[in-house]
Amino acid sequence: MPRTKSAEEILRRLVSVSGAERADAMTHVERVPARPARHADWPGWADQRAVERFRALGIGRPWEHQVAAAELLHAGRNVVQATGTASGKSLGYLLPLLTDLLDGTSDLHGRPVQVPRRATALYLAPTKALAADQARRIRQLNLPLAPAACLDGDTTPEERRWIRDYGVLALTNPDLVHYTLLPDHRRWAPFLRRLKYVVIDECHAYRGVLGSHVAAVIRRLRRVCAHYGANPVFALASATTAEPRAAAERLIGMPVEPITEDGSPHGEVLFALWEPPLTDRRGEAGAPVRRSAVAECAGLLADLVRDEVRTVAFVRSRRGAELVSLIARQQADRSGGGTHTPAVQRAETEHTGELGRDTAPAKRSAANRIAAYRAGYLREDRRALEADLLSGRLLGVAATNALELGIDLAGLDAVLLAGYPGTRSSVWQQAGRAGRSGRDALAILVARDDPLDTYLVHHPEALFGKSVESTVLNPSNPYVLWSHLCAAAAELPLTAADLDLFGPTAGALAAELSRTGWLRARQGGWYWTRPERAADLTDLRGSGGTPVRIVEAATGRLLGQVDAAAAHTTVHEGAVYLHQGETYVVESLDLNDAIAVVKAKDPGYSTHARDTSVLRITAQERFEDWGRHVRLAFGAVEVTSQVVGYLRRDSATGAVLGEEPLKLPARTLATKAVWWTVAPSALAEAALAAPDVPGAAHAAEHAAIGLLPLFAECDRWDIGGLSTGCHPDTGLPTVFVHDGLPGGGGFAERGYHQARAWLTATRDAIAACECPAGCPSCVQSPKCGNGNQPLDKPGAIRLLGVLLGDR
Repeated sequence: MPRTKSAEEILRRLVSVSGAERADAMTHVERVPARPARHADWPGWADQRAVERFRALGIGRPWEHQVAAAELLHAGRNVVQATGTASGKSLGYLLPLLTDLLDGTSDLHGRPVQVPRRATALYLAPTKALAADQARRIRQLNLPLAPAACLDGDTTPEERRWIRDYGVLALTNPDLVHYTLLPDHRRWAPFLRRLKYVVIDECHAYRGVLGSHVAAVIRRLRRVCAHYGANPVFALASATTAEPRAAAERLIGMPVEPITEDGSPHGEVLFALWEPPLTDRRGEAGAPVRRSAVAECAGLLADLVRDEVRTVAFVRSRRGAELVSLIARQQADRSGGGTHTPAVQRAETEHTGELGRDTAPAKRSAANRIAAYRAGYLREDRRALEADLLSGRLLGVAATNALELGIDLAGLDAVLLAGYPGTRSSVWQQAGRAGRSGRDALAILVARDDPLDTYLVHHPEALFGKSVESTVLNPSNPYVLWSHLCAAAAELPLTAADLDLFGPTAGALAAELSRTGWLRARQGGWYWTRPERAADLTDLRGSGGTPVRIVEAATGRLLGQVDAAAAHTTVHEGAVYLHQGETYVVESLDLNDAIAVVKAKDPGYSTHARDTSVLRITAQERFEDWGRHVRLAFGAVEVTSQVVGYLRRDSATGAVLGEEPLKLPARTLATKAVWWTVAPSALAEAALAAPDVPGAAHAAEHAAIGLLPLFAECDRWDIGGLSTGCHPDTGLPTVFVHDGLPGGGGFAERGYHQARAWLTATRDAIAACECPAGCPSCVQSPKCGNGNQPLDKPGAIRLLGVLLGDR
């Protein structure tokens, strides 16, 4: 059934449907104006067969930005398209790519002929789903070419040989290029020597340490291609981002032309900010608890589906997507919203593990038109869900960004965001999925009980009045680059002339690798002579080792796996683990064999790991004094952390039931941090006595971590912190915020450069919160290893006031 209500009518009904319960939930509405289409003519050089196929798909004339990108690529210049969601960036690179691949494949009468391939192309995507979706769309063009072929972990040896020998377009990911294609480049030589184009889709996903790894992989690819006489053109596609040229050039190491003027049409978007109401429940220290963003989004999704509004709810975690779907399905066939059964309330308060797909049959049609979509599903299940969503058989989907990066959605009427996704760029990437057919649309950001989300829904200018973030990555990060130099030397001997390709730190790193025995220096360069595979030294995704397999004790069945870095906190002995709607308790964790054994059991509580951290400053790289009492600094640190126990919380109320000790090995992280110190005399003037300082610093640390994603392109889970009344390396009260990735991800450094704005926002967010003593919306942290103790909210406001020079 086609939608009949306007976005304004839909929003008005959402606010009124539950009466007073939602009356104050909406804190702001922003109108994002419609954008008209701007067309251009098809380029004269474009292969007419490709043009006709695009016309047959309904593209009568391309948009201006598509032609601008195609012209530059056809001229041999690298391009980054940084235009809005659903702006058709793929046509911008496919038109010149397909034109070159088609060259020579037919006679003068247009009849296909068999000729040796003259050009090849490589397409890189951050997810297999996106590569598969792109391959499907290219095959739909039905051009006289060897079929576009996906090259990933599911590709058989026979298929790989065919792609090497006959393929013209391989769709893959940076991981396979690193682990397979480059180490085995001699077998891939026929493909690589003809490589004309490299497409890097969704390139904004390559940020932080992952982005630094991918930048090194791209440089290695360029080096091997040059060895075979190829110099491919790079076509990058990105969500709207600040400084797209600079980010793209950091990624590929070459000049890039940016395309940022969007010629595609978009309907008006009504963008609402939404704060869930307080509940009767009480959390730590008696603080009131808001309804979770997951529960609120589920209620909104159910209401929208009942009104035949096609909606996607983007949720940050796999478990959250499952919960939104589960709760929405239970509510969809009931009139009204916001009422939860005890089972649903219990599900809302679970905080550990993941849920699988809800496969229980729906009793009525509305519930049957809601589903979850996330990574981890079987490929055939994902494809079935995608088909149902695109056809309209599904009206509501709760999804992780596996959907955002997986398929091309069209025709959505509304988008819900269950919590701030970490960057303004991601906000617009997800919200842009609505209104794509030219009609008006609705987007709602539902705040989590979190300092950053609380700040944003009460300070809309921080979201709507600022440009999107730039993509942060550091190709010269020595913690990342050393293993890629080893891999490069294993692929081809590394020469002095190659070092410029890898940046200013490469020369010193190569010398150090030679001194320590990783590389062997010989006349003309450095060689890999060790027996192990050099590519195996690098973990692109930063998972930190072999994933831990989760095995059911009674059956020996493999349930799933978790990254090694997360094993200590999620599958420690006694942990409650959720999988496909079933609850398990971990009986044992063997870190040597990377196996966690679990038993099916519902103990009625959830578990939360507690850890301790010790931070040591290894190098203060820069600093500035703010007056006589405050110093802000940035540099290298080592963080040694250890999970020492876990809390058991009642599943229905969240109340702490007890604490259990754990004995797990400590782990050390070498990374970057920003920190500040305050002289005791200044604290005394602000009525902060020595016993009050630890609680004030701890509360300020939590809030600062929560607000940093507003100023650096990161998630609060990418960063950590430590605070103390007297740190041994500074001799003063000190608060640290550090990157949670080896070598750093650039987040703490951005915090250092924007410290005054960042810390002012932190203080304002704490002061604006209506709670009397601190809550999850201001100074409590969901990942605190000390159980959010001690915390002093008024003290944090005074401490930040001293820091900022308030008098």
